[in-house]
Amino acid sequence: MSKQQSKKAKQLQESNQSKKAQSQNTQKQQNTQKQQKISGEQYFSAEPSSIDERRTLHVTLRDNDVTVQVSNGVFSASRLDLGTSVLLKHAPELPKSGKFLDIGCGWGPISLAFGLESPEAEVFAIDVNERALELTELNAKNAGLKHIHTSLVDDALKEENNSKESNTLEFNNFDIIWSNPPIRVGKEILHDILLTWIPRLKVGGKAYLVVQKNLGSDSLITWLAENLGESYSVEKYASSKGYRVIEVKRN
Repeated sequence: MSKQQSKKAKQLQESNQSKKAQSQNTQKQQNTQKQQKISGEQYFSAEPSSIDERRTLHVTLRDNDVTVQVSNGVFSASRLDLGTSVLLKHAPELPKSGKFLDIGCGWGPISLAFGLESPEAEVFAIDVNERALELTELNAKNAGLKHIHTSLVDDALKEENNSKESNTLEFNNFDIIWSNPPIRVGKEILHDILLTWIPRLKVGGKAYLVVQKNLGSDSLITWLAENLGESYSVEKYASSKGYRVIEVKRN
């Protein structure tokens, strides 16, 4: 076989492997959606009606091995979500201290990664799902992390409004925001979530979002740049396994 033929054969093999990986990722997403339909609810339900069946999961979060509790009715109830895994792998090293926000915390993988990597940081985890917050609190406690604070989204916004008089804006001036945002809530709600929380970055602060390519990651980059304004820079930071990691910086 000539060098040119060998090169073409190698390229064909790599292409087939890439297509196979993409097909497997798509199948995983379809299986997750099927499980959600069977349960009769979505993970963004405020009070999941499914039975709270706790299960133990062993995961690795940014090189830290952790044992966590997961349950029905929360996002990625049986494993570490692939998108979250991509975000944890490709997002940059965290500062040792600061104020961090996890939007849509689920059972807490991002918040736990924050707490384990940056023990001097104050971590805020928000979600609309009460069961998700219970799990995040439990998993943080079991990991010995006392600096992770959980809150329902509505309560966080109320606390911020109430704290303005005392100049203690708890849910504001974040150094870091990470999120695997709930794309399936629909564009209108998703956009409202992002425009509510990303502007709470402090000047110089950065947000990292992970979004599946075939669910509109590139169009979301354009939308964020147009709607956040000139005080923010938005760009693709990394790509892996069918996902994009988006970086938003407040200048």
